[in-house]
Amino acid sequence: MEWAARLEDLCKEYRLGGGVVRALNGITLAVRSGEYVAIMGPSGSGKSTLLNILGCLDRPTSGRYTLGDEEVSRLGDSRLAEIRSAHIGFVFQTFNLVPDLTLLENVELPLYYRGHVSARQRRRCRQLVELVGLGHRMHHRPPQLSGGQQQRAAIARSLANDPIFLLADEPTGNLDSTNSLEILELLATLNSAGKTLIVVTHDPEVAARAQRVVRIRDGVVSSDGPVLAALRVHE
Repeated sequence: MEWAARLEDLCKEYRLGGGVVRALNGITLAVRSGEYVAIMGPSGSGKSTLLNILGCLDRPTSGRYTLGDEEVSRLGDSRLAEIRSAHIGFVFQTFNLVPDLTLLENVELPLYYRGHVSARQRRRCRQLVELVGLGHRMHHRPPQLSGGQQQRAAIARSLANDPIFLLADEPTGNLDSTNSLEILELLATLNSAGKTLIVVTHDPEVAARAQRVVRIRDGVVSSDGPVLAALRVHE
């Protein structure tokens, strides 16, 4: 079995004033390649801290994090930046597109961070724009796109480096119900094609699209199971 990400007894502590706050307290979690996992939890549960560690934006205080075949828990900032660029696709609720670049240029942007962009890579970016249904908007800029179209562009951008997994943080948080449904259907299509998805959300309707729901409370995993059973318990 191939694993996209594995966390073993992961802890994260922050120093606040004269004390120590433990945001994560022994998280053990594994995500299989091709799996669709929703991570849920109330405000202050440790969900955001977990997201930052999964995205290699932060390091744990103790424990292990293995991304693909590489143990990344103790790597330095420069190596973590390389891993983020090469292996993780990010989708945020605020889209984070560059307004002065075209849609296609935004999709190509992660490749420029890694150096030269080849003709083959440019063709792939065009194909990704087509994949998310925006071929007719390829040369428009973000202010000319609707919220749903901007999120589709952000998803295409997240796929540019063919990442190990997509990490989506409240991907429908700024969208109306129609656009939210379209984005959720697009994510489901990507997962059906084999892409691993980890979606952090507070919305049961978003979590219901996943195969599995992991709930975080007070820095620990409070439940982990198939989506229907997990959501039924917490109705």
